[in-house]
Formats: sequence, C-alpha cells, structure tokens
Amino acid sequence: MTVSASSSAPVICVVGARPNYMKVAPIIRACAAHQPPIPTLLVHTGQHYDPAMKDRLFADLDLPEPDVNLAVGSGSHAVQTAEVMKRFEPVIDEHGARAVLVVGDVNSTLACALVASKRHIPVVHVESGLRSNDRRMPEEINRILTDQLSDILYTTERSAHDNLVREGIAAERVVFVGNVMIDSLRASLPKAVPAADLLAAAGLDAGRIAGGYGVVTLHRPSNVDDADTLGPIIDALKQVSASLPLVFALHPRTRNNLERFGMLDRVEQGNFLLLPPQGYLEMLGLMSGARLVLTDSGGIQEETTALGVPCVTIRENTERPITVEQGTNTLVGIDPEAITVAAREVLGTGGKAGRIPEFWDGHAAERIAAHLHGWLAAAEAHATKA
Repeated sequence: MTVSASSSAPVICVVGARPNYMKVAPIIRACAAHQPPIPTLLVHTGQHYDPAMKDRLFADLDLPEPDVNLAVGSGSHAVQTAEVMKRFEPVIDEHGARAVLVVGDVNSTLACALVASKRHIPVVHVESGLRSNDRRMPEEINRILTDQLSDILYTTERSAHDNLVREGIAAERVVFVGNVMIDSLRASLPKAVPAADLLAAAGLDAGRIAGGYGVVTLHRPSNVDDADTLGPIIDALKQVSASLPLVFALHPRTRNNLERFGMLDRVEQGNFLLLPPQGYLEMLGLMSGARLVLTDSGGIQEETTALGVPCVTIRENTERPITVEQGTNTLVGIDPEAITVAAREVLGTGGKAGRIPEFWDGHAAERIAAHLHGWLAAAEAHATKA
C-alpha cells in the first residue's frame, strides 16, 4: 500500500448503481464538514445508466454532480467490471488519490477496488462484512473479494466483524460505524412524497389506499427471470392484494418478464396500483405510510427496519440478518404459501415491532469521516518518515 504524502489529493468516492448514491451522499457531506475538510472526488461509473433516474437521485439526495462520469452502461458482469477498470485507472492518473472509497457490492465496487489495490492506493470499503452465504449471488462474490482487498473495512452491524475474522481479515482493519443508508433516510424523510400525492400525480385513484396499503418491489434475477418462479410469486401477491391494495413499483426487468411470460394480466386483474420505478423520496413516502412491504431488495430490508414498517422478504437468504434478528423483517423464501401466511400475520397482528439497531442513528458518515481523517494522517506521517 502506498499513501500519498499530500493531503490535497482527494479521496475518490465511487458510485455505480442506485443503492450507492444513498450511501455516498452523507459521506461526501461529512467529509466536507469535517475540520479540516477531507477533499473528495465523486466518480460515477455509469453502471446505473438511466439518465433520468440518476439525475433525480442526485437531486433527491443533495449530491453534487459527479466530477467524473465513466459512462460504462450495461453489459455482462465480466464486461461491465472490465470496462469500469479500464476507464477508472486514468482517473487516478489525472487526479491522484489519497484513498479510493467504495460502497456496497455492485460490479463497480469490486472493479475500482481492484484498480486501486494494484496501484497500491488504500481501499476503503463501506458496508463491509455482510454475507448471504450464497455464492450464486454475484453480489456475494463482489463483497468477499472487495473486503479482501480493503485496507479499512467499515461495518454496519457487529455480526459483520465475525464474518470478516472468519475470512482471515485482521481485526484492526475493521471499524464498526453504523449504517450510512440510515443517514440518508433520516435526512430525507421530511422531504418524502406522501403516497396519496404520488398516486394522484400518476393518475391513479388515491382513494383506494385510504384504508391502508402495502408496497411491492421485485427485481432479483433469481425471482423474476424464470416463469416457474415468478408466476407463483405473483399469484401469492395477488392473494395478498385481495385483503390489502398493493402499490407495485414495477422494475423494468420485472415488467419485461411479465410481458414475455404472458403474466401481466395476472397483475392487472389483482388489487394492484402499478407504478413505474420511483425516485428515492417517492419510495420513502410509499414505505413510511405502508402497513407492510413485500420485497427482494437488500436496501429496503434496512429502510423498513429504520422506519418501523413490517417487511416480508421474498428470498431464501439475506446478507442483512440484523433486520430479521432486531428489525421488522421476516424472511419467507419464494414459497407462495409462506408469502401469503406472513402477509396475513402482519395484517392480523401488526407484524414485528422490531427496534432500531445500534448506530443506525443518522451519524454513521460522521464517524467514517472522523476515523478516515485520523487513519490517513497517521499513514501519511508514517510514509513521510519512511
């Protein structure tokens, strides 16, 4: 590892896909507010390539426009990872880097960590140590490899520390700081768009949710790319909708597959209010007012726990066990009966009350900035003496 002796070089912060934005926004603000300020350079890889959605997210989260946009776009995992690496290395050549800070588990995270590590630049990984223990998930491979490459590993929950120690990572590299996603949630909640306003603006009858509603999101390939899996899930959701209207924000991948499999009519015949993908403030408004959320999203498991809203997760595993152990999340798998039973339980009892996990307090980014400043200063002083 080589640490620049110049504190004027930036910490390069990388965003690639939608969840990254919510994690990086509070970190950049905290670095700017730290005394002395920590210079940052925001690099958007373009892995999430919908311009309208990207622009809306940056505005919602009060993120500055990226200093660099790599405009990578879509492709296979190998193509996307390789393209990010090719386009990211010249950014380091041009701007220098005290460290490269990556978040989460997308392809951009691993790609930029690889480039930095091979250039002997410190790698800082935010949201380290989360494990689903399912290596069929591409994100799991990204998590494991990025953690092995990282010099500082910031964790969101204490169980992550045990995962990292089992994988041979030195304990002194691991720092428990809490969840930066919750920093963004708490800062943004006052600006969240109420569900009734959102539905009315979309031309839907907001009166249909006057007695309560649920929210649905589905996007994982393992759930939506196979007709034999997706069909029973949709049928289960349709059963739930008979008891509670469901606002279904349809991911493009899910909509395309519903059309391809001839299943879109099943959704249209149920008690669903269909919406296109929503912005961050719109989703916050939907979730915060819901009686329950049914999802396969990792981030939504965390957000519903922070909001105190019952969550039914349609997956066989989760890399965020704290949302089940302490929060409002119930993991049900993909069995349609399990989905309907869990939803009925929530509607009958109010669901799990849960509690807010430790350090999910809106100040995780401040803890990151304080620790990062001290670590870099010590490393740079050591490098100068050497």
